[in-house]
Amino acid sequence: MGIGFDVIIAYVVGLLLLFLIGWLLITPIKVLLKFILNGVIGGLMLWVLNLLGGALGISVAINPVTALIAGFLGVPGVILILLLQVFLA
Repeated sequence: MGIGFDVIIAYVVGLLLLFLIGWLLITPIKVLLKFILNGVIGGLMLWVLNLLGGALGISVAINPVTALIAGFLGVPGVILILLLQVFLA
């Protein structure tokens, strides 16, 4: 009259499937939020660069592409954007 071993296995498999489905749904959201946060940080870095670099005549356009490059790569990304602007402009 007790719970059979096959029922326990079914519950364990069901819980593992729920965990896997939840993980698959959460992971893309974490990645998206990380890109958004990095983009905001990159935009702030570019804004500070434009604020401080205004006296030296250095300015970089702040748009989603430059913000994501600066956010994704950090300080090397800002340097890359500056070098591209100098050599391509």
